[in-house]
Amino acid sequence: MALDAIRRIVHTLRESSRWTERHLGLSGAQLFVLQKLAESPAVSLNALAARTHTHQSSVSTVVTRLVERGLVRRVRSGMDRRSVELSLSPSGARLAARAPDVPQERLIHGLEQLPLARRRQLASALSELALALDGTDRTPAMFFEDRAVERRGKGRRDA
Repeated sequence: MALDAIRRIVHTLRESSRWTERHLGLSGAQLFVLQKLAESPAVSLNALAARTHTHQSSVSTVVTRLVERGLVRRVRSGMDRRSVELSLSPSGARLAARAPDVPQERLIHGLEQLPLARRRQLASALSELALALDGTDRTPAMFFEDRAVERRGKGRRDA
């Protein structure tokens, strides 16, 4: 049952990411970040990482790709010149508005519906499983964003 549940989750995320790549030219992770930025403009990278439930370094990689494509803007904060605020460009806002919801949002919502004790048990069990699989405690990339990196290295345009 556990493997079937994991397969269903991974399949849903993979299919969504493939659709997004084919129809919008973005990875699923990039669309997820765009949609989170559309919810509240002018946020810091740390706030965006919290919204995406992702490590800051992982979301930073995705944001960099979106900035390079002209979909996201980085601007020095008017209140604290040391910090940078992220916001959608007009083309990023249009893309986010016409894109379908991403399954990452449904996954987060589903997890939030679990009682806190069950979430902690699930997190612990999945952490143990991940460690058994790859033997490391490294920070993971956002869902399927690593595929975009691999393709770029093979001469294809990263989307």
